[in-house]
Amino acid sequence: MAGSIRDRTTAKRAIVIEITSMPVSPMIPKLYFIKGGNDMQEDFITYQGKKIWYAVFGKEMKKTPLLVVHGGPGFHTMTDVFSDFSDTRPVYFYDQLGCGHSDRADDPKDYTLAYYIAELDAVIQALALDEVILLGDSWGGGLVPAYVIDKKPPQVKALVLSSPVLGIPMLAASIRDNFKQLPDWVEQTLRAGDESLVFDQNYQMATITYYKKFYCNIDPVPEYVRQLMTETNPDVYQTLWGPSEFTINGTLKDFDLEPQLHEITMPVLITVGDSDAIGVKPLKDCQLKFPDADLAVIPHSTHLHFLEKPELYKLTIRDFLKNL
Repeated sequence: MAGSIRDRTTAKRAIVIEITSMPVSPMIPKLYFIKGGNDMQEDFITYQGKKIWYAVFGKEMKKTPLLVVHGGPGFHTMTDVFSDFSDTRPVYFYDQLGCGHSDRADDPKDYTLAYYIAELDAVIQALALDEVILLGDSWGGGLVPAYVIDKKPPQVKALVLSSPVLGIPMLAASIRDNFKQLPDWVEQTLRAGDESLVFDQNYQMATITYYKKFYCNIDPVPEYVRQLMTETNPDVYQTLWGPSEFTINGTLKDFDLEPQLHEITMPVLITVGDSDAIGVKPLKDCQLKFPDADLAVIPHSTHLHFLEKPELYKLTIRDFLKNL
């Protein structure tokens, strides 16, 4: 086998994956990033008068469907890697309101956590998913457990949370820790820019330095990742997050699920890169708050570990999903 999985048991099960050998409108995005194994079908559902785009791969497969909830806030669907699971089960994607192919809100103030929780519930109902496994990435990895805590949906059988944002206080602490691993000028430049709201060339250089360390270590950065970043809807991002990645002062600034993670009783898998912006230790702490959770640490990878180490990522997810 190209990679190996080793269990290390503390209070909960943690999975450490070790490499032995591995082969190595203007707002509406193009569809070249949509690819997968089985034929894709796409359509829209209507929720609160707005069209919400969705797609499915492997619709005729028999195992419990997987619904992927994308990151952001304000990004759009990226099917790379995730659609490969359609060889055994249907894999659904959707663009959240304001993102990708879905409609825009009439007012940016309509982009709220409460709306996106209700939207996710509406998508599951509209797709008639009587049983479903939810896979949330980054912001989607926070939205998914927020939805489960709020709605307690009986049809959700398990969660996969990849580099999830489970709390802004936790993320803010990780950002401070991450700065310690970089030259002093990076933090100084980013802090000065956030305070003055001047995002000049020096700020951009500092941001790129941070991103290469903690968000994507693929060099050069793949075109579909660049497209994802450039096609982010600023209305969604700035409303929920704020103008900067590093100082979160949007409506999510008080978002914190840690005190309620014990309410999620279904099986949970958390995946994280060993150089992830979210941080391994904070997610290990969160793992211990879930009643039934595994943690998989992907070596030599960052926030986009599913793109950087796709075969290891898929091996981990398949192992978790094999009996679901």
